Amino acid sequence: MPLNRKFEKLDAVDAKVLGLLAAQGRTTWAELGSELGLSAPAAADRVKKLEQLGLIRGYTAVLDAEGLGLGVTAFIAVRLDRPTHRAAFLKRVRREAAVVECHHMAGDDDYLLKVHVTDLKTLETLVSETLKGIDGVIGTRTSIALSTLKDAPHLPLEHLAPDE
Repeated sequence: MPLNRKFEKLDAVDAKVLGLLAAQGRTTWAELGSELGLSAPAAADRVKKLEQLGLIRGYTAVLDAEGLGLGVTAFIAVRLDRPTHRAAFLKRVRREAAVVECHHMAGDDDYLLKVHVTDLKTLETLVSETLKGIDGVIGTRTSIALSTLKDAPHLPLEHLAPDE
């Protein structure tokens, strides 16, 4: 699969738009334009272009998991018996609200899931009944986060900005 090279179409202003929106997605067109040295309509046009390229996938509020009663964050490595079980596994994982990230992995494990749950009993049920109950799952390995130093909701964009 070829690398996604959409970012090669970006200039320094586009990179700055992405950084500003990642930091404060609720900014107005006027505020964004002021930061960029553009008019509000020109800023809006820049954002629409980035949306059309698929580089901005959406806008959301960043919620505090612990503050919302989701006090346990865990990472669950999952091994599947064979690739024919992948579609059913992924379908089930997509429906599981506690799973906030699912990564297809290289190495010994097939998938790595990041989950947020209320407590250890809920985590136990998720692993022992839900995940291990999916056809083809032959093993899991769970790591529980004791604390989180950094959980950045935005991506590093330094590679987009030319050296100034």
